[in-house]
Amino acid sequence: MNPPALHLLDTITAIDASHASCVIVSGSHGGVSSTGFVLRAPAKPLAVFFNDAGVGKDRAGVVALELLDAIGVACAVYSHESARIGEARDGFENGVVTEVNRAAQAAGVAAGLRVRGAVAVLRGGEA
Repeated sequence: MNPPALHLLDTITAIDASHASCVIVSGSHGGVSSTGFVLRAPAKPLAVFFNDAGVGKDRAGVVALELLDAIGVACAVYSHESARIGEARDGFENGVVTEVNRAAQAAGVAAGLRVRGAVAVLRGGEA
C-alpha cells in the first residue's frame, strides 16, 4: 500500500479535491478562517499541519485542533518561533509541533516532534 501523499501548501486556501486522504503541511495559521477551507473542502485530507501563530487571544491561532478533530481529521500545529508563517516548506523542514488533536495523537503524532518526523509517522515512516 502506498503512503498518503504529502502536499506543502503555503496557504490552506489552495486545498482542493486532489488533497483527499493526504497529509498537508500548511504555512497558514490554525485559526477559524483557515480551518474553514478544510471544513469546506470537497474531500477531507488525512492530516493537516498549521503554524500556531503564537496561539493568540482565546487560543484563536490553534482552533483548528478541535474543529478538525470533530470531523476526524488529524491536526497538529507547529511553533511560530520554529518556522515562518506562510511558508510550508519552512514548516516542514524546521517546524516543531507544539500541540496535536486527539486524531493526530491516536496516529502517533506528539508535541515536541519535528514536523518532518510527524509527517513520517503519518506516512508510515516516509517523510
